[in-house]
Amino acid sequence: MVGTVYELITLKNLGDITRCGDGLIKETEIRQMTVRCVVDTGAGTLVISEAVQKELGLRTEHLHESTLANGENVVCKIAETVRVYWKDRYMTCDPWVLPGASEVLLGAIPLENMDLMVDPKRLQLVGVHGDQPLGMIY
Repeated sequence: MVGTVYELITLKNLGDITRCGDGLIKETEIRQMTVRCVVDTGAGTLVISEAVQKELGLRTEHLHESTLANGENVVCKIAETVRVYWKDRYMTCDPWVLPGASEVLLGAIPLENMDLMVDPKRLQLVGVHGDQPLGMIY
């Protein structure tokens, strides 16, 4: 059995990144935060709290019914896109906002997209293909 794995990730508002690239805001105005997340290979995607959604200024795009690991059905908000950074890797995704959540969960889709896996002995994230991410297109 693998213990709980925690990692630091940085989340940035992708709309702000785009506005910065267009010269509409300064780089220092990009809303971002570094959070300690639970690496949860059983979760599908990135799950954030309502507090993180508010801090990053992410609007709700739509609602989606979900089933939690304990079998409970909940309605989650799907927020605007964020860019997720872990060390020298990044990817974009639309985070699910779980009502009452206290922790950020980094799930399977962002892990796979960044070519990461959990090292069960060291209880940390490592590159599936070493230090260089490998993208699979098929």
